[in-house]
Amino acid sequence: MSRERPPVRVTDALCKGCARCIEACPKKAMSIGSEINQSSGLTPISIDYNLCNSCGLCVVACPEPYGLGVEVYDLEDPRHLYGQQARAQKPATIAQKKIPLPKVEPMVLKGNYAAAIGAILAGCRHVYGYPITPSTEGAELMAKLLPKLDGVFLQACSEVATVNHMYGCAAAGLPVMTFTSGPGFSLMLEGISYFIGAELPGVFVDVMRPGPGLGYIGPEQSDIKLACRGLGHGNTHAIVLAPTSPQEMLDLTLEAFALTFKYRNPVVIAADGYLGQITGRVSLPDHLIEPGLPDWAVWGDAAHKSNLVSSIFQDWGELEQHNEKICAKYRMMEEHEQRSTGYRLDGATTLVVACNTPARMAKAAVERLRQEGRPVGLFQPLTLWPFPIKALVRELQHAQRIVVVEASDGQLEDELRLALHHARGPDVDIRHLRHMGGILPTDQEIYQIAKACTEVVQ
Repeated sequence: MSRERPPVRVTDALCKGCARCIEACPKKAMSIGSEINQSSGLTPISIDYNLCNSCGLCVVACPEPYGLGVEVYDLEDPRHLYGQQARAQKPATIAQKKIPLPKVEPMVLKGNYAAAIGAILAGCRHVYGYPITPSTEGAELMAKLLPKLDGVFLQACSEVATVNHMYGCAAAGLPVMTFTSGPGFSLMLEGISYFIGAELPGVFVDVMRPGPGLGYIGPEQSDIKLACRGLGHGNTHAIVLAPTSPQEMLDLTLEAFALTFKYRNPVVIAADGYLGQITGRVSLPDHLIEPGLPDWAVWGDAAHKSNLVSSIFQDWGELEQHNEKICAKYRMMEEHEQRSTGYRLDGATTLVVACNTPARMAKAAVERLRQEGRPVGLFQPLTLWPFPIKALVRELQHAQRIVVVEASDGQLEDELRLALHHARGPDVDIRHLRHMGGILPTDQEIYQIAKACTEVVQ
């Protein structure tokens, strides 16, 4: 008496496509399929039922317990199997507070120190880092001050460890920062990508030095491209602030902490080697920040135990939605966070565009040209990403030429040109003055090229 064998079935989401069943099949009924399964990301096998006699040898050969069988197993959400689990009530956000400060006389601070003081005033009490010239003084000052303020400074064993220490601290909802330079910043990129994917706040002070490789310890704007266009794989962006003085090092560090929590996204402060080392007059604000605690924080208590931060999405549809959400934040940043300042822009027909230390030289050159009656102004971007193109386009209503002054091979100019293209800005004659390797443009060089531009215009 014969008995019909039940047909062999494939659970596509569990099949790894290892091909052991193909080797075991005496009828050659098994083959690798032609489509990737969206749940597993793998290509399951296919069965030709015209050849299959349901002998079951493929089932025996299959290393995945439920990949092959006589019935199809549907993967189910545990919530469907066990019911909706009770969740704790969403915790309330504890708002930050402004604590008034007494009025004090201005301080004379090195740029790195000014950024450290700005972070303390912003409520940062957790700093992780690895020493690297020319940023080390910021970490050194934090190592001295934070233990006295019930804070933590930890010298990690590497920049890779640093960014992962920061990730854990940021997940707890705490203000956190580091000081680094180009080679160290490069090592942090994977972690920064995780920051962005998990929507965590953190401030990265990159005191740029020449490259590629180890380069040397002088000043260069060598990481503009990296900060604006290369923060890890995927759709990654962060607001990039570009200070020009110790005062702006303090002010923009304060601003960086506000922005990083506003958008739940890292913020980069791109300084250069001279700016980290020079001293300048710095006035303190009239308040400091006492941090709060965001409702999303993984704080470790009962109220926050249901919170989760992660950049892993195994469902492709959910990952696309997450990327769309992150990219929507970028559009908000581009719309609302473009920042710039200027000097003698009134009636300028030639604009010198510069940031960081080169902007200091440019300001001196512009002042000299104005004293000679030449219509030259300085346009200084405070955000390199998003580039302040709205303000620049307004100036181009009367300006006819741009001179981009930078300590890199066109990294600043590339950001300007790309932003101008996307904004469908006017055609304008763009010239440049560049130095690299630790050499900065001089005010005399800027004076000469901008003077030549005014003579062409006249």
